[in-house]
Amino acid sequence: MGLRVLAAMSGGVDSAVAAARIAEAGHDVTGVHLALSANPQSHRTGARGCCTVEDSRDARRAADVIGIPFYIWDMAERFQRDVVEDFVAEYAAGRTPNPCLRCNEKIKFAAVLDRALALGFDAVATGHHAKLVDGVLSRSVDQGKDQSYVLGVLTRQQLGHALFPLGDSTKAEVREEAARRGLTVADKPDSHDICFIADGDTRGFLAERLGSAQGPIVDQSGEVVGSHSGAHGFTVGQRKGLRIDRPAPDGRPRYVLSIEPVSNTVTVGPRSALQVSTIVCGTPVWNGPSGRDDLTVQLRAHGEVYPCRFEERVGGLSIELDRPATGVAAGQAAVLYSGATVIGSATIVSAS
Repeated sequence: MGLRVLAAMSGGVDSAVAAARIAEAGHDVTGVHLALSANPQSHRTGARGCCTVEDSRDARRAADVIGIPFYIWDMAERFQRDVVEDFVAEYAAGRTPNPCLRCNEKIKFAAVLDRALALGFDAVATGHHAKLVDGVLSRSVDQGKDQSYVLGVLTRQQLGHALFPLGDSTKAEVREEAARRGLTVADKPDSHDICFIADGDTRGFLAERLGSAQGPIVDQSGEVVGSHSGAHGFTVGQRKGLRIDRPAPDGRPRYVLSIEPVSNTVTVGPRSALQVSTIVCGTPVWNGPSGRDDLTVQLRAHGEVYPCRFEERVGGLSIELDRPATGVAAGQAAVLYSGATVIGSATIVSAS
């Protein structure tokens, strides 16, 4: 007997093909589009975003072609609180959050999954590029599109009620299949960046909500080398957009090394000063096997992976890298892998 599956349909090609595959496999599928914006735009801005009226219409048309019931769920208030306000608060605290990861954790696999189970559904299916075999999460065959990192925060219980039908396909194969199925989203551009910042101006978005406050940019010795209008407009590892009045003596570019929100100070220095080998994280979420063979950690979405070792401590996790990483920012997730399999994740607190 097939499962009752709620297919989350963003209006893009991936979620449409995922829903079609689940339906074709004989499951009882219902499509749902999440309305995440209280005042959605009529059209997307370039390839940014996934929460417009146009996207909801694309999702509905795809559901019609597949032949499944379709609904729109208003999640705007929950999204505003758990994702947008969290994003702003994290930057205000000098950390660098990942809103896509938070959306998966708090919206798609908390609010939506909870409601789906309460309504009698067995699972939620999404168009994420990741594999899920017997409840164990691993990387997609398409390394360039792999999204296991942003799913690494999910618990075993949540993964036990999830379906990711695209894990064995490349993005090119998904688009070809969408065209064969007559889905009009086959050639639709991917959404990217932060969906609730349609113009891509993160600094402007934060300034509008946190205001402007003049502060110093200092070098590692504490000497003032420039000024800024808000420390929340920077992230560790950033090179561009720094208002530096005094060039480095060696003429080399400077990077953001740290952000201190209390004193509103941004510290800059050479790229070599960004290198870290020890990462301290908060309480981990273990969602895979406990094996430690071929252990690696990924520190950013689509970022490089690093061979590592880890040690659990009271209330947290310490990760030792076999080679230094750069641009490691507090607030990001450290996702641990054994080979291609996700074993757990934790939020980065500090790095040295």
